[in-house]
Amino acid sequence: MAAIRGKNTKPEIAVRKLLHAMGIRFRLHRKDLPGRPDIVLPRFRKVILVHGCFWHGHGGCSKARRPKSNADFWNLKIDRNIERDRRTTRALRKAGWGVLTLWTCELTGLEKTERRLKRFLAETE
Repeated sequence: MAAIRGKNTKPEIAVRKLLHAMGIRFRLHRKDLPGRPDIVLPRFRKVILVHGCFWHGHGGCSKARRPKSNADFWNLKIDRNIERDRRTTRALRKAGWGVLTLWTCELTGLEKTERRLKRFLAETE
């Protein structure tokens, strides 16, 4: 598990490249926001969380199957991650930030992701 990165993952970098190509500038992992969001768009007052399906327990995703060996450990770990994500999202929204969660399994088609990002940025809260 030591080799698993929490920042600058391939899916996160793919989203950042897409945003940059769209001409949108952003900040990374702002420490002053709850949960240190992956991508912060201060101009829009929005954040993007890029979640790995396995680590964050993406419901109904084949990549999020829980291991059968050492099940107690993994169930506890993933359940805590899910609860932490809920608390973080709630705190960000309460602070007036728009939140978009992108799952790694959704990042296969970048055109679809780009449309989703444009819709998210066009939304007013």
